[in-house]
Amino acid sequence: MAQAAGLLDQDQLSCSICLDILKDPVTIPCGHNYCMGCIKGCWDQGDHTGVYSCPQCRETFTPRPVLKKNTLLDEVVKKMKKTGLQAAPPAHYYAGPGDVECDVCTGRKCKAVKSCLVCLASYCETHLQPHYESPAFKKHNLVKATENLQEKICSCHDKALEIYCRTDQQFICYLCTIEDHRGHDTASVATARTEKQKQLGVTQSKFQWRIQEREKELQDLRQAVQSLKRSAQAAVEDSERIFTELICSIKRRCSEVKELIRNQEKAEVSRAEGHLERLEQEISELRRRDIELEQLSHTEDHIHFLQSTQSLCVPPGPGDLPSITINPHISFEAVRKCVSELKQRLEDVCKGEMSKISKACRAMGIYGCFTETREPSETRVTAADVEACPLCMKPWQNKLRLICTHAFCAACLRDSVSRVGRQCPVCLKALAVVGDQPQGQMTVKNDLVKNFSCISYNIPNGIQTEAHPNPGKPFTGIQTHAWLPKSREGEEVLKLLRRAFDQKLVFTVAATGGAADRVVYADIPHAALPLGCLQPDFLNKVKAALSAKFIE
Repeated sequence: MAQAAGLLDQDQLSCSICLDILKDPVTIPCGHNYCMGCIKGCWDQGDHTGVYSCPQCRETFTPRPVLKKNTLLDEVVKKMKKTGLQAAPPAHYYAGPGDVECDVCTGRKCKAVKSCLVCLASYCETHLQPHYESPAFKKHNLVKATENLQEKICSCHDKALEIYCRTDQQFICYLCTIEDHRGHDTASVATARTEKQKQLGVTQSKFQWRIQEREKELQDLRQAVQSLKRSAQAAVEDSERIFTELICSIKRRCSEVKELIRNQEKAEVSRAEGHLERLEQEISELRRRDIELEQLSHTEDHIHFLQSTQSLCVPPGPGDLPSITINPHISFEAVRKCVSELKQRLEDVCKGEMSKISKACRAMGIYGCFTETREPSETRVTAADVEACPLCMKPWQNKLRLICTHAFCAACLRDSVSRVGRQCPVCLKALAVVGDQPQGQMTVKNDLVKNFSCISYNIPNGIQTEAHPNPGKPFTGIQTHAWLPKSREGEEVLKLLRRAFDQKLVFTVAATGGAADRVVYADIPHAALPLGCLQPDFLNKVKAALSAKFIE
């Protein structure tokens, strides 16, 4: 039997259905062998057809063959198991990338499940059994399969690192305590682990408390965000309703004014039409008498002439038509003036209220709903202490101030212009950026021979304002020249520079520290010499700097 077992290999004693070593082997009529349970289950599925086939060669049998245990093959399988033959492990038992390999397996290595710190080797499930079964391995220290077992061995004595030196905060072996670590505060790795575990427990409790605190803050913040969204939506709806009512009220007032004007017009026209009718009647009567007088003047009957003259010469009675004074320039100019004044007052009120609304929104958005966690020594910043861009609600970046006095970040203002046009996002007035340039003059002379335009700037000395670095202190002015080419593009840039100068963007006041502060160019390029304005892309750079200030 032993000789027969030696002639067979593992594949020949494996079931082709379960791919494991045969259990209760049976041989079917075609000569192939299977586990009894496997072939029964396979054929049970074909009972409804009455045809049974071999899973390997597909030979069919009718009726269903009676299965009997192959005792000889069963003895061979048992003998093989006793001599060490094992079933081929499933594919997922083999070690793959990132797995620890079994140090005992030959050929294709299986995945290790445990590592022994005494043997300094890793074992798969099969080769790990002796550590569980043999008393000689009972005291070995098994850990989860790990690579780099050499790191757990003392490099000096090739012994397991079983002791932790608290003094040097490193792992050592027993021999190290006698030599280099003599007299040090040491403990077993297990004891050190227990102590560290307690410390980690305290730290973990702090973390858990901090997590709970942060989760509560997170929940509060989410609720605040939802509350902010609901409040914002309600404010938008109320604002739309209020403005709609305001518009309806203004429309009603407009209708009332129109009705007043039309009623007055109707009354005055009715009075005038009565006078017109009476005037036309009187004119008709006078013309009739005039014709009769003309005819009477040519009659030769003296008696008839004298008799008729008395009645015809009497004019219409003076009480027939009252004397009136007519204003040839009558108009409703006073009414139009009143309406214009009403419009101006409404705009002033809206401007003032919009400023209040903007400040209220800014204060609520940054400081009303959200507060930052601060150390006890820090001071709370309020809305009055911080100025911010009303669009992004953050401190200004490249601050630009408009002629309407509202200020914004350059990027925020450009984004607003791209969406709603060239108007102030707050008061909706036409957009025009202004700077802090002191008062001065800009004159231009054309050199037709050399084909250049010479710009002369003259800003006299003066006193700094609130927009400058040191309000109330004097500054030194500037007299300088700049050049542009006498070309179509140069003329275009010159017009843009005039606008920039009028908007006080070309110069600014710079603090000098020691001497008096002085006027200097802002960030718009200028050519101090004629050749400088002929450099490539010079005009493009000037236009780009002007465009950044919305001078286009």
